[in-house]
Amino acid sequence: DKATDPSIPEENWECIQRFCDQVNADTEGPLLAPRLLAHKIQSPQEMEALHALTVLETCVNNCGERFHHEIAKFRFLNELIKVLSPKYYGTWSSEKVKSRVTEVIFSWTVWFPQEVKIRDAYRMLKKQGIVKEDPKVPEDKILPPPSPRPQNSIFDTDEEKSKLLARLLRSNHSEDLQAANRLIKSMIKEEQEKSAKVSRRVNTISEVSENVKRMDELLENYKRQELSKSDHETLQTLFQRCEKLRPLLFRLASETVDDDEALAEILQANDKLTQALGQYRQVVAS
Repeated sequence: DKATDPSIPEENWECIQRFCDQVNADTEGPLLAPRLLAHKIQSPQEMEALHALTVLETCVNNCGERFHHEIAKFRFLNELIKVLSPKYYGTWSSEKVKSRVTEVIFSWTVWFPQEVKIRDAYRMLKKQGIVKEDPKVPEDKILPPPSPRPQNSIFDTDEEKSKLLARLLRSNHSEDLQAANRLIKSMIKEEQEKSAKVSRRVNTISEVSENVKRMDELLENYKRQELSKSDHETLQTLFQRCEKLRPLLFRLASETVDDDEALAEILQANDKLTQALGQYRQVVAS
């Protein structure tokens, strides 16, 4: 009640922080807090609803995975949608509150892309014409990095950037908050590029392994003259695909020079691929 007191125009950051601390300290905190906040966000008093939205965003930043899991459920998302929908409270909710709710849901689609229900809820709002266009999130709005982060995340491994980010986030100056937001975005982009490279490497090595194994089986049958016409076509297709995988492995190796373990995996896959292609040429092409 103190954190969302409509009689106070400014945010009561001491109470907001204490609320977050209570959510983290109480076992049931992440389950109960969204319900309490939903009730306040639906308040007919504009200031109470706006304060509740600030508390919600602060909890998203500070209360971890269990809280994220609760706000990503339709049960909670529907409570936010009621504020926007003319069937519920949309006719009397202020434009300022509706704008903030839209901004919150949209920002979650960006920062929690793995949460399908958030994305579906936002798409539904656009489809029904309740949201006309994506809101522009202010530069000084600090949003949480996606959770959970992979091991060896850049947030953990780049100590210099992490220290700079922590210093900027502690500042009360708007230009520092803008700089922090830009830094978070650049670190997220770097993290996504890193994840994409890992995914490409894992998928390619897996495909090489499966193709080589299948080629070996078919070549053995070919040697024994036990290959059907369809298997013969499959063998040719595998050979052509493996030929295309070689330059892809080479590119992956050039991208992975700073990771000895990953490079060893790529080189091992390349050896298997080279042997399989050589075997094909020796057995079939000859």
